[in-house]
Order: sequence, then structure tokens, then C-alpha cells
Amino acid sequence: MSCCDHDCQPAETGGRYRGILWVALGLNAAMFLVEIVASVIAGSVSLRADAIDFLGDAANYAVALAVIGLALHWRARAALLKGSVMGMFGLWVAGSTIYTAFTATVPKAEVIGAIGLLALAVNLAVAGLLYRYRRADSQAMSVWLCTRNDCIANIAVMLAGAGVWASATAWPDIAVAAIIAYLGLSSAVRVIRQAVVEMRAPRVPRLAAAAAE
Repeated sequence: MSCCDHDCQPAETGGRYRGILWVALGLNAAMFLVEIVASVIAGSVSLRADAIDFLGDAANYAVALAVIGLALHWRARAALLKGSVMGMFGLWVAGSTIYTAFTATVPKAEVIGAIGLLALAVNLAVAGLLYRYRRADSQAMSVWLCTRNDCIANIAVMLAGAGVWASATAWPDIAVAAIIAYLGLSSAVRVIRQAVVEMRAPRVPRLAAAAAE
């Protein structure tokens, strides 16, 4: 029986994991600032969506740091909250994408491509650090999914830049923003489902769990 079955902190998330989360928090906060400025310069909805995604991830890493060491049901509640926020983010991006489809001008393809490449490098580094912890619990899983989604979104943003350059239209940029919205919504559903399962799990007092071991 695993440590999570005893409603305690899993062995996989210790001091090294905490340090990785601090690194991820700093990188995501910095990339939010970079991308939000770049989205204005480029006139790109996909960069704007990706920037908000970086901000949401920075908040997610902060929450993950706050609940390290707490019992499983508390970590599951934090994951449930994060899943709800991920879902709201997905809905916001979807609405913004629809609005932009009717109002957008052609964005600057070279800015989209360059910033997308920078964002991909940052997220691949974070994903590599978090990979071994992705199955610890719903909280760790939500952190991993956010990072994985970012890598996919960054590649899509780079493709959007190429598409805008080739077509001289805003539609590739709009399509990528729609993909980012879908990733946010689908991951939100997965995290919420896992969190609900963990919240329904029977709580075993720590002393009793220790005696059972």
C-alpha cells in the first residue's frame, strides 16, 4: 500500500520537488511578462492566451508549494480548485478567440515565432524537471499537465507564426488560441475527476497508518 493510501505526503514529493516548484514559479512569472508584452507588440491572440496560461501556471506552482506536506484530502481540494481555475481559463480563451475572429488584424509573424520558441525552451526545461513526479497525486498531476500543455501550446504558437507569415491572415493565430482553450478545458476535467476520487477516499489517521506499517 502506498503512502497516499494512508492519507499522508507521498515520498516522491520531498525537498527537491519543492525546489523545482520554486524554479518553475519564477520562470513562469517571467515568461508571463515577456509574452504579454510581446502579444501587444505582435497583435497576437495566441501569444496573449499563452501569456495568461503562464500566469495561471505560476499561480498553480504557488498553490503546489503551499500544500506540500499536507494530507491527501487537502492536496486534492487544492487540485480541485486548480482544476476549476484551469477550466475558467479555457473558457476565457475560447471567448477571446471567438471575439478576435471578428475583429483581428494580421499579427506580426516573426514576433510570434521567436517568442514561441523561447517559451518552448523554458517549458521543456520545467517539464524535464517535473517528469518523475507526475504520478504522485492529483496535485502533482495537475502541475505536470499544466507544463505538458504549455509545451504543446508553444509548438502550436510557433506554427501559428509560420501560418500567419505564409497566409498573411490572422486565422492560424486564432486557430492556435482555440487549441490552447481546448487543452485548458480537457486538462481541467481530468484534474477535477482525479481530485474528486482522492477526496472520496477514506481518511486514515496518521498514527493508525504508522501502526499499520
